[in-house]
Amino acid sequence: MSRLSHQDLRHNFRQLFASKTCYHTASVFDPMSARIAADLGFEVGILGGSVASLQVLGAPDFALITLSEFAEQATRIGRVAQLPVIADADHGYGNALNVMRTIVELERAGIAALTIEDTLLPAQFGRKSTDLITVAEGVGKIRAALEARCDSEMAIIARTNAGILPVQEIISRTKQYQRAGADGICMVGVKDFDHLEQIAEHLSVPLMLVTYGNPLLRDDKRLAELGVRVVIDGHGAYFAAIKATYDSLREQRQIFTQASDLSATELTHTYTQPEEYIRYAEEFMSVKE
Repeated sequence: MSRLSHQDLRHNFRQLFASKTCYHTASVFDPMSARIAADLGFEVGILGGSVASLQVLGAPDFALITLSEFAEQATRIGRVAQLPVIADADHGYGNALNVMRTIVELERAGIAALTIEDTLLPAQFGRKSTDLITVAEGVGKIRAALEARCDSEMAIIARTNAGILPVQEIISRTKQYQRAGADGICMVGVKDFDHLEQIAEHLSVPLMLVTYGNPLLRDDKRLAELGVRVVIDGHGAYFAAIKATYDSLREQRQIFTQASDLSATELTHTYTQPEEYIRYAEEFMSVKE
């Protein structure tokens, strides 16, 4: 059986991005999940930043994972993947120079495309994790990513949060990322089709949406007509794996109390121990007079 090379997979993603169809990603988090997704016919997978933090560190999504740790996991997946994989590269693990290093490492790992977001990470103490950097800094990161890329087939996608700024500001921000040379625009926080239409009419590059299954955006034909080529529904497969592991081990230990019947969300909260990190932040990051 012939295997597709990293170059083949990047070319396939480019074709997907240039099509007139809307595709949904499979959440891939290790080599087995990547093989399963390809075997089931998924056209594209995604390695989420939050999922990588859970899988590698057992830690909450507090921007704790490092580039080397993320790239190692991406490499494990890229070694066997037979579908294009998008990497959620968060903020590029630092400034524009760090973004350049991120591109080098993820290109080597075999990633077909990646997103660089304009979120201010790590979040400052007492601030929301949705704060954004300036447009100028975001543009600089995209330009730096393009400069660092060796294989022009690997897609660089600029990501922003469309749910926290007025529409005109989102339009201005995404248009500047497009002019900077981004191969696509990824948005989280799009509320509904009216919201999407207001933004999409100003863009010509392919779009990617993080919808988390938003029922107001469940119309692939309409999404495709508005330029959306990739939809990320979430990472249900990974959380199902957490739940299955818990249930299997609980059965092995013959633990059947009602209190032990936790959901995947509750399990994630329990075993990543976010309260400990919050306590550390209050102790070491808060300003004391």
